Amino acid sequence: MSKLEPEEREDLSKSKFALPDERKYPVEDKAHARNAKARAAQQEKAGNLSASDRKKVDVKADKVLGKS
Repeated sequence: MSKLEPEEREDLSKSKFALPDERKYPVEDKAHARNAKARAAQQEKAGNLSASDRKKVDVKADKVLGKS
């Protein structure tokens, strides 16, 4: 997975993020979608992300991964 540079991240439309209002968890391709799911699970376990937000990340990432 290629790392997004700050300029590239800013250029992404809100629709390319699993949590678009916060511009968190980019899911513009399959590699980023898998990473978003993993990071969201870690953040939920650490108490930094709600279960409902994790589910939003999973749903959006699954669409990119072709699982829905």
